[in-house]
Amino acid sequence: MSTIRLTAAQALVRYLGAQRNESGERFVAGVWAIFGHGNVAGLGEALHHAGDALPTWRGHNEQGMAHAAIAYAKANNRKRAMAVTSSIGPGATNMVTAAALAHVNRLPVLFLPGDVFASRIPDPVLQQVEDFSDGTVSANDCFRPVSRYFDRIARPEQLLTALPRAMATLIDPAGCGPVTLALCQDVQAEAWDYPEAFFQPRTWFMRRQRPDAGELGRAAEALRAAKAPLVIAGGGVHYSDACDTVAAFAERRGIPVAETQAGKSALPWAHPCNLGAIGVTGAESANAVARAADLIIAVGTRLQDFTTGSWSLFQNPDARLLTINAAAFDAARHDAVAVVGDARTTLEELDAVLGDHVFSLPDKALKAGWDRAVDAATRATGDNAVPSDAQVIGAVQRTLGGNGIIVCAAGGLPGELHKLWRSPRRGDYHLEYGYSCMGYEIAGGLGVKMARPEADVVVVVGDGSYMMMNSELATSVMLGLKLTVVVLDNRGFGCIDRLQRATGGASFNNLLDTARRQTPSAIDFAAHAASMGAVATRVNGIAGLEAALIEARSNQRSSVIVIDTDPMVSTQAGGHWWDVAVPEVSDRAEVVAARESYDAARRKRR
Repeated sequence: MSTIRLTAAQALVRYLGAQRNESGERFVAGVWAIFGHGNVAGLGEALHHAGDALPTWRGHNEQGMAHAAIAYAKANNRKRAMAVTSSIGPGATNMVTAAALAHVNRLPVLFLPGDVFASRIPDPVLQQVEDFSDGTVSANDCFRPVSRYFDRIARPEQLLTALPRAMATLIDPAGCGPVTLALCQDVQAEAWDYPEAFFQPRTWFMRRQRPDAGELGRAAEALRAAKAPLVIAGGGVHYSDACDTVAAFAERRGIPVAETQAGKSALPWAHPCNLGAIGVTGAESANAVARAADLIIAVGTRLQDFTTGSWSLFQNPDARLLTINAAAFDAARHDAVAVVGDARTTLEELDAVLGDHVFSLPDKALKAGWDRAVDAATRATGDNAVPSDAQVIGAVQRTLGGNGIIVCAAGGLPGELHKLWRSPRRGDYHLEYGYSCMGYEIAGGLGVKMARPEADVVVVVGDGSYMMMNSELATSVMLGLKLTVVVLDNRGFGCIDRLQRATGGASFNNLLDTARRQTPSAIDFAAHAASMGAVATRVNGIAGLEAALIEARSNQRSSVIVIDTDPMVSTQAGGHWWDVAVPEVSDRAEVVAARESYDAARRKRR
């Protein structure tokens, strides 16, 4: 057996560069890196030598880099991924939030944090976190609960087993998620004689698991017994390339479809079977059908509380749940008739055994009524002196080009987008709402642009999320990856302020004007964005926003458009109750009344 002598870092980089997806592309597209003493000498040298064989990009914040990597994987429907490396210490723990985001959203990303010396001779080294009762613990153990696979590389030959396990996790439809390989600093630089065969190009094929015959039969039986079924399309519909399959199944069987945040754009908004968004931030057309449905067919969704209205949405006493999911963990929820399998394959096989069994779609007037509500919420003019989030969304919708992609994450905007955005084609809607992570937006937009360089990527972000993390705007300028960022300045955390007041609380510590302060806040977001190299402007009103959006399409650099919005206004049409616990005891009459309403709503839960 022929061997080649490499450092562990060199071996890792060479291996990653040789892994391919079914399309022949390098599965790990490249590595985001901020170097420190724990990775610069070992992994940094190996990445420099690799050059374009495994490109390295420099970010400005470790969490932001990881968000960009995760967004890249999501925009590629998990067919490609990226790696992210930092030194041990604050650089590593900065990435833990992003790892949690990837874990919740079932998205692949490879974390390569530096770690302590395996020899332990220099201990404690700079930035080392010590556990007084366990000598094997380091800061990187924080990654364990938010990684689908975790390993600490304490000897160079351990890569022979760790790297294939990492790849198998990253491409696994059921186990997909973040992988962490903690790289001991001294081991990165240590050499070993690796088998040359280990570095031969390898193609990884996505598994399409066929459903169990018994589970498929029980699913068919449940469908035949149903009178008013509803399909809920989740993110798994996109990841399994099942969008066309869901559309064909719904058309042929006469079953309406509602979409989760991750599933949105699975069907074009105007498709006759598409009733729109479902749940807490859902369309009334979809929620009305969900309330009456006697069979909920959940495809590729984990049915989080925003989708189910905290399990109070499905009001039919005879309602049953049928789940189709690649992961048994996600399929076996709430006494469901569970089918574990690939969404596309399962729906094809389920359709084949149903014979000529068909249903009737809801009256078209239901969807038409919701379309009128969307038109009313998003029109450019209204009674409000300051624009609403919905009106901003309408402006973006009207001006977005034919290859545009909208990107958002946290606050009130995702709810408005879920209700109001009209997706004409799959993949034009990129929302991170599984973890609802403030600060994902701009970094996520960067990752989307890397995955879809031909697209006009428009990021909509509130001022609160912009303040959380904006540094990768500078990265987008540096890399020549143009974004259009719309900053909605409502002077604080408007979404949570509305929730606070809705649960009987006083406006407190969310808006800048009601927080403890000695001087008024006066942040010039346009000036800040311009200082990072963006083309930046502040506009007044929706007409000014639309003009700026059109102009931004011709700019060569990233553009930032700032507009004042009203923190008090949200779209009242649609939606559903959400379980947010209200105090049982309070001196405020508003809280007491809110608790009574809360208890009444909880009694309607399944």
